Amino acid sequence: MIIPYRFKVVFLSFLAVFICYIDRVNISVAIIPMQEQFGWSESQVGIILGSFYFGYMITMTVGGYLADKYGGKKVLGYALLIWSLFTIITPLFAYQGLWWLILVRILMGLGEGVTFPSWHSIYARWIPFKERTRAVGFTNSGIAAGTLFGFAVAALIIANYSWEWVFYSFGLVGVFWYFFWNKIVTSYPEDNKYISKDELIIIKSEAPSKETAPKIPLLRLFRNTPFMAIAIATFCNNWSLYTFLSYLPKYINAPVAQGGMGIDLGSNIFIYSILIPSLVSMISLILGGYLADNLIKNGYGILKVRKSVNSIGFFGSAIFLYLISLEDSLINVIILLCLINICSGICAGGFGVNHADLGPKYTGSLVGISGSIGMVAAILSPIVAGYVLEITDTWNSIFYICVGILTFGGTFYLIFASAKEQFD
Repeated sequence: MIIPYRFKVVFLSFLAVFICYIDRVNISVAIIPMQEQFGWSESQVGIILGSFYFGYMITMTVGGYLADKYGGKKVLGYALLIWSLFTIITPLFAYQGLWWLILVRILMGLGEGVTFPSWHSIYARWIPFKERTRAVGFTNSGIAAGTLFGFAVAALIIANYSWEWVFYSFGLVGVFWYFFWNKIVTSYPEDNKYISKDELIIIKSEAPSKETAPKIPLLRLFRNTPFMAIAIATFCNNWSLYTFLSYLPKYINAPVAQGGMGIDLGSNIFIYSILIPSLVSMISLILGGYLADNLIKNGYGILKVRKSVNSIGFFGSAIFLYLISLEDSLINVIILLCLINICSGICAGGFGVNHADLGPKYTGSLVGISGSIGMVAAILSPIVAGYVLEITDTWNSIFYICVGILTFGGTFYLIFASAKEQFD
């Protein structure tokens, strides 16, 4: 059986997302012994965790433009090498002081910010329309896979070695990936000498975009309600996502009296508490992409599918998040986290793939700009969570904030989203 060459591009893009997330979330586990060693307050921890996204927000827009204009291969490849280097030297900066650690986290964010707009730009040229949602869903499952690996392996490394080795070992993974990416991937299928003529014909006839983008229509973007529906949904989704990416290990480790689970960092229960919901998330994101593609294939309208699966993701997650605030049983919390991740997986065919509907040849730029708006939530949510913990000494308020923001985002998208092309 001959594997289509575009599947190799998708798999390496999945690995890029995987590496992006192991390098992003490792500090969420490492911060526990680091906070104890360096004596940081909860608000300082929140600033450290949120600082990464200052850099990330800047390069999401720039990365999308560069990827659409010059191709995603070099943009993503070089960026991954750069952020891997900053991952490796993170312990060195941490020992220099709090603000040096914040600086290296911002620099890491600058590198990682191009990841999603770059591969979305590549997919707009490589992936036929009927395969797009499942390809995006599979690639996005790298978020869950990277989170799972990052949390679990970081905890094991800390338990057996030290927190410094988390950054040394994870950074080297990106260097290894770059060798294969540089050899196998091209930004445009017609530039690839390994692809078959039959596959190239399929891609060229069915891929959403065959062109480079002449410029970013910025003024039209911010006046366009369907695009703003994507941007607001991205912001609201990111608030909940990055709250948990940043604080899930601390929540599981936190004392029961504070509303946490009171599970020791080095225990097997800690690993399983992160492992099980992350596995469910990874599987759900893959199946969610297939669900949306099959619904469209079976004759359901694209907009109806986008809004339906998106609503399940946002409103379902909000309900289960509220229920977590009422629980003190670890088993029930894990079940609710799994249900949240199932809802998020069903949402794979919603706002996250809507960009190419609105402007196929601007896909990378649309992803980058909406993602930059969403990164404001990624910056603020860990900082707000840190201050809320410091002031209230409880986790419930953090859950209530996430519930309200998810409900608003789901409602705005349901009312204003569109699947008609807006930018040609």
